[in-house]
Amino acid sequence: MISLLIIMAIVTSIALGYRTKINTGFFAMGFAYIIGSFVMGMKAKAVIGTWPIKIFFIVFAVSLFYNFAILNGTLEKLAQHLLYRTRKFPHLLPFAIFFAAMIIAALGAGYYSVLAFFGPITLILCEKTGLSKLTGALAVNYGCLAGSNFMTSASGVIFKGLIENAGYGENVFGYTTTIFAVSFIIPIIVLSALVITNKKNISDATMDVAVPEEFNDKQKANLRLIYTMVFIVLLIPVLNILIPGNETIKFVNSKMDIGLIAIVFSIIALMMDLGKQKEVVAKVPWETIIMICGVGMLISIAIKAGTIGLLSGWIGTNIPKPMVPIALCIVGGSMSFFASTLGVVAPALFPIIPAIAVATGLNPAILFASIIVGAQATSVSPFSSGGSLLLGAEREEHKDVLFNQLLFRGAPLSLIVATVFGAVFSAVM
Repeated sequence: MISLLIIMAIVTSIALGYRTKINTGFFAMGFAYIIGSFVMGMKAKAVIGTWPIKIFFIVFAVSLFYNFAILNGTLEKLAQHLLYRTRKFPHLLPFAIFFAAMIIAALGAGYYSVLAFFGPITLILCEKTGLSKLTGALAVNYGCLAGSNFMTSASGVIFKGLIENAGYGENVFGYTTTIFAVSFIIPIIVLSALVITNKKNISDATMDVAVPEEFNDKQKANLRLIYTMVFIVLLIPVLNILIPGNETIKFVNSKMDIGLIAIVFSIIALMMDLGKQKEVVAKVPWETIIMICGVGMLISIAIKAGTIGLLSGWIGTNIPKPMVPIALCIVGGSMSFFASTLGVVAPALFPIIPAIAVATGLNPAILFASIIVGAQATSVSPFSSGGSLLLGAEREEHKDVLFNQLLFRGAPLSLIVATVFGAVFSAVM
């Protein structure tokens, strides 16, 4: 009975958030308090204790550091340079857009910031070169997603925290790397197919992209800081995998934490005057943090009530093993049509993975990746965050056409490819 009540609370939180445009996290926190204290008899202090402090700290710290590069124009100028260097190859435009968006997002700009910048540029380039706007929209959306899923970027650090909370702390680097790898491979396959079918419509004219300005001293310094931090965060875990017997590397790896490292580099950035403290703090994605942590509280209540165990047990025993990754893709994609992957889908579904992995014998990395590629496949839907940003960048007279393309072609195509991925990997693994 309590489990049913919690499931209804999760669904209601998502529905109310979508309907009222009020942060879903607020509704989730309210339900966590009501159900936890008045139905399950938990003390108020215990309910407050379900706030996922580790995830909160990681998202805060990493976004704080990358905000310097966003505010001082480093990442925007880097994006302009990347596009300018590909201006003479219009047939490769989808891949140029994809890689440019991916690199900028991977360096910390995050999904929404990069899409808000690249979306309008992409649609203009599509009109100039004859490239299908659907292909352009998928390219920029895929690029932003793949870059954000990079292990040290915005989404990647959130996945890291959620996977650690699920009990896979020792394997978290490998699992987040798998998510990024899949996020990179699937778009290449989809875009290759779309380019082949659309090649005749692309003009041979050189793209009209303005010559970007050179990086100033602050921007150069900021790039060096970003490269250094990414190098440090990735090097030690990789060395620990390649040289597992080295005690020094093992010790250093045990002390590595991307959130704390990001704080240290933020201090360095402040000392170098790469940005104003008040501005970088204000730009921290507080709404995303509230949504992720609020839903996390309600999920913690669900775990205590046994709801997550019941759900994972049902999936593990009632769905054939080869179909489990496919089912997770479809469930994630269906939820993401109207809800955030980071704020709702991942916090809600990641906790059920350990039990499903035990029941089915499937590799947890594939199960985590299936949820994310399924959920992010439908982010191009005009009802979801990515699609709505792209639609907002389109000219008024063309909005209806793009709306239909995103809803009836883009989102279904992406979800189908994601489910095929799930089927292939369940067979291979």
